[in-house]
Amino acid sequence: MPVGPVQVLVIGFDEPEFTGQIRAELDRLRDNDIVRLIDAIVVQKDKDGNIERVQMSDISTEEAEELGAMAGALIGLGFGADEESMEQGALLGAAEGSDGHLLDEDVWFIDDVIPNGSAAAVALLEHRWAIPLGEAVRSTGGFHLADAWVHPEDLVTIGVLASADEASNA
Repeated sequence: MPVGPVQVLVIGFDEPEFTGQIRAELDRLRDNDIVRLIDAIVVQKDKDGNIERVQMSDISTEEAEELGAMAGALIGLGFGADEESMEQGALLGAAEGSDGHLLDEDVWFIDDVIPNGSAAAVALLEHRWAIPLGEAVRSTGGFHLADAWVHPEDLVTIGVLASADEASNA
């Protein structure tokens, strides 16, 4: 099973008003095989500090166990650099005895760090669009060196810094 790059995305909401718009966009991206939601948890804290959690995923238990086994095998191989380490990592990564998704004791508990009246979401997104691109790169002898995300806010900051630099040189 080819797997695309997986991104950990953490989003905060000062005054959450969940209307289904985000889930609808995730569904559209999934339906077009652009991204797949591996696992996500949304934690919402009301003004009195009461917590509500919602967990969601686009993958089945079997797919979650298979992805976990693949990740565990790679971690085990990197740790022990032998087949036995890889097999042990695969067993641990498959989350045997669970449903293959995040376990309660493994979830990053954000409810203690978000203020009352706010919410936060942690999601694992697989970038499916990158699978054919990665295969094309590998088939031509290419390999991954580095990557980074440049957000629009970063470009604004670069522009402000460049403008200030120009002003100081004038």
